[in-house]
Amino acid sequence: MSNDSQLVRGTLLLTSATMISRILGLIYYFPFLWLVGTKGAALYAYAYNPYTILLSISTMGLPLAVSKFVSKYNALEDYRTGYRLFRSGLVLLSITGFLAALALFLVAPVIAPMFIGGNGGGNGNTLEDVILVIRWVSPALLLVPMMSLVRGYFQGFQSMGPTAVSQVIEQVVRIVFILTTSFFILKVMHGPLATAVSLATFAAFVGAIGGMAVLIWYWLKRQKDIKKRVLESKTIHEISLFSMYKELMLYAIPFILVGLAIPIYQQIDTFTVNKALMSLGYTLGQAEDIFAILNQTSQKVIMIPVSLATALGLTIIPAITRTFTAGDKVKLHNQITQTFNILLYLTLPAAVGLGVLSYQVYGSLYAMSEVDLGSYLLAWYAPTTIFYALFTVTAAILQGINRQKYAVYGLIGGILLKIAFNYEFVQLFEGKGAILSTDLGYGFSILFNLWIIKKFAGYSYRPIIKSSMTMVVHSTVMGLAVWLVKWLFILWLPGGKEHFLNTVITLVVSLIVGIGVYLWLGLRSNLAVEILGNRIAFLKKKNVQK
Repeated sequence: MSNDSQLVRGTLLLTSATMISRILGLIYYFPFLWLVGTKGAALYAYAYNPYTILLSISTMGLPLAVSKFVSKYNALEDYRTGYRLFRSGLVLLSITGFLAALALFLVAPVIAPMFIGGNGGGNGNTLEDVILVIRWVSPALLLVPMMSLVRGYFQGFQSMGPTAVSQVIEQVVRIVFILTTSFFILKVMHGPLATAVSLATFAAFVGAIGGMAVLIWYWLKRQKDIKKRVLESKTIHEISLFSMYKELMLYAIPFILVGLAIPIYQQIDTFTVNKALMSLGYTLGQAEDIFAILNQTSQKVIMIPVSLATALGLTIIPAITRTFTAGDKVKLHNQITQTFNILLYLTLPAAVGLGVLSYQVYGSLYAMSEVDLGSYLLAWYAPTTIFYALFTVTAAILQGINRQKYAVYGLIGGILLKIAFNYEFVQLFEGKGAILSTDLGYGFSILFNLWIIKKFAGYSYRPIIKSSMTMVVHSTVMGLAVWLVKWLFILWLPGGKEHFLNTVITLVVSLIVGIGVYLWLGLRSNLAVEILGNRIAFLKKKNVQK
């Protein structure tokens, strides 16, 4: 197999595994919420948000940075330098992972009161419960950083299989453990909610064991060949460990910071939403219901179209890097246009559909639990789908044209706006205030990124403005059709919209109609073919033949 075909195969394998892991991570949460409710979801978020930030700092960008470092020296036939990084990195990350786990365990009593505004209690979670779940998630920091290093090392040899398989196995083990233990404790043993959620957070460590077991198997299978290459290195660069880690950090830091965007925004909500709502007279339990919907349930829903859209849009980023390096501006501008068009073509109708069908989407996924409040906040959250996707893609384009530091500047500006306005917006607009401050922060970051792309890539946004206006019209027509179908079904079906089965039926039929109308408009105007090309051209031919 040639290097090019191996790279393409590996990229497809890793992309597929990443998408499977993301989809599994979205789907499992629905039955989990049915088991633990919004109170349990809030408790889960208290533990997982700080853990995610620490985990992102220690691992995000690390596989990519390690693979970049290893592949660079492997290309020079210096396998020893990459191996030195790998061995020393395992020692270093085992130490830093232990320190991070210990720090999170010890700091739990300090940060827990910041989340619930005191001792908690009443009809909300108690301080002891919050401390408990934070401490139960901390062991995962022992293994996950080392696992990221091993994945990156294999990727440096253009071997994506170990990363892909370990990602899926890690997620499957984690999800099975979460759902099994939660069901057993709450439904069989009728045990306390805090115990079930604690074990759900501990599942991150159990999943990491599964993922690491896969990587160890691959290592035992391949170590003989790797060590043979190390011994046969034709050149050896005498690089100090400090220089190696410095080079590694230069690769990793931009990816780490940009990847931290969503966890940081969630953590800001964790610190402020409950306190702001309680200052308005809400009880802790009422505030936690809103916080759980904002921070977990609604966000899980909007991340479905975001994940699919960004996965399609970001496939072109490596090509942007190559084109920019080659200095072909015309081709670069066409690729940027294609990326934005694919992204907007998918996220605009998704945002409109979520807004119109927020009651049906939320009610169907969460079995009508807190459906009135949840659907109201989901409707406000729907446009954030576009903000999340645009930020991800603009940041990736900046990385592609070697201007990644500006993506970090834009992110910092957005975070500062979120911090400055979040508490006040929640006090002014209650639950939806946190969504509005998120939109404000992401909006700033996106506009800043767009300006930098225009400045350094010499890109004009006229083609995007023209095509996006057509997309807005198509999405509006689709939204009206979906709204009409929704209300016809609500009026005709016995029991009204409050009945779970009616909600599901209305959602399914409305989605079919919405997708059909949007696709038909895209084919009639030729916009779908222009944007998606061969992916959808065959439908255009069938439409013409009819």
